[in-house]
Amino acid sequence: MKKLILILSIFLLLIFTTITKNSTKDIEKQIYNTKESLRILEQKYEMVLLDFNYLSSPEKLMEYQVQYFENELKEIDITNLKKLTLFENEIQIEQFIDSKNE
Repeated sequence: MKKLILILSIFLLLIFTTITKNSTKDIEKQIYNTKESLRILEQKYEMVLLDFNYLSSPEKLMEYQVQYFENELKEIDITNLKKLTLFENEIQIEQFIDSKNE
């Protein structure tokens, strides 16, 4: 009887160990896949950020203005901008920037 209990307990321990090992292996695969996905996304983010910073630099914007718009763009004072809104079929004109917020 003692031998049977000993053999049964060893067998159960082997089964539990195998199950634990397999589940740990699956979790490690998921962690690896997630890290790889994150690494790829970080690389894409860095490339997009570099592209944005390069294309929106003041020098590049001035170059694009000369290249594509020539003399069509003019510098204006931002405080003179107005906002048009349509409210109940009437056009309302408001200051775009409130002077009290400055």
